[in-house]
Amino acid sequence: MSGREQKYINDAFASNWVAPLGPNVDAFEMGIASFTGVKSAVSVSSGTAAIHLALSLLDVQKGDTVFCSSLTFVASANPILYQGAEPVFIDSEPTTWNMSPSALKDAFVNAVASGKLPKAVIIVNLYGQSAKVDELVSICQQYSVPIIEDAAESLGAKYKGKVSGTFGEFGIYSFNGNKIITTSGGGMLISNNSEAIGKARFLATQSKDPALHYQHSEIGYNYRMSNILAGIGRSQLEVLGERVDARRKIFETYQNELAQLPGVSFMPELDGTFSTRWLTALTIDANRLGVSNEELLSSLDSENIEARHVWKPLHMQPLFSNCKYFPHYKNESVSEKLFKTGICLPSGSSMTIEEQMRVINCIKKRVKQINFL
Repeated sequence: MSGREQKYINDAFASNWVAPLGPNVDAFEMGIASFTGVKSAVSVSSGTAAIHLALSLLDVQKGDTVFCSSLTFVASANPILYQGAEPVFIDSEPTTWNMSPSALKDAFVNAVASGKLPKAVIIVNLYGQSAKVDELVSICQQYSVPIIEDAAESLGAKYKGKVSGTFGEFGIYSFNGNKIITTSGGGMLISNNSEAIGKARFLATQSKDPALHYQHSEIGYNYRMSNILAGIGRSQLEVLGERVDARRKIFETYQNELAQLPGVSFMPELDGTFSTRWLTALTIDANRLGVSNEELLSSLDSENIEARHVWKPLHMQPLFSNCKYFPHYKNESVSEKLFKTGICLPSGSSMTIEEQMRVINCIKKRVKQINFL
């Protein structure tokens, strides 16, 4: 926490605005819209809810298809299933770890051949790093298919000077407890289409018609953010720059200390972009380092240090076993390779240098033991 949250929380209690509306909600939405430079924003209960609303606004229905990044958390794709639609997964490419333009192009060529274009493309900005936006946007525009930019992990990142999350018809952010800023749980849907955001606000409030009594003419959702949580968000937004600086500094320390180890490669930062480095992610060539990512995770765990695999690609998940998948290379899946070799290190904004050095020394110790043997 920033230490400033209590003021806005107290304001909510003092004014008795504790429901999913109120001054904090309005101010938080305006703050995000101002920071990102878009016309409108609506705060919701999660980033997942924001994706679901975006799909609803784009009229994604049963029998439709939606293209989606494969190397991401399941929340990016679950809302596709909520709508009864079918996800089609797109591989990553090596320079950003995000959606591959060549794989996306292959998917569109296949879609044209089958006579069924997708209703939308969900592009994920993984671990705070923007995808190759220009190439991806160009391909989607060629086929007149709208983009939902899943910037859940990349609030504060920039692509060629423009804020991450602002390149599609809709952008989404997450304020889950582990994100760059948090409301403990929550999300935001943004767009330059103010009319669509107005409709999203309506849908997120149980689709209550403008009548004196409770009247509902279409399906709605209980997706609005409370005024208390929005107060936390207002304070967190004030320190977003500090949070990004802290994460980038943590990444740089890891890189300075570990990059010289044989077979260790850190997640790239695409030229012309600015990553939040939400998580420090790297890959390990076990043949060169002498230790696999599995073995390294085990060593860290034995020291009570929590580290994790890179996301398991969604096309490899049992839930999506029957879905189509388009790889970056004909005979090699980039996302699968990243999963098999990748690791995410502890990267919390409040991490001390002493805590970070404990992680670093644990890794060096494990590698030294193997090389000594």
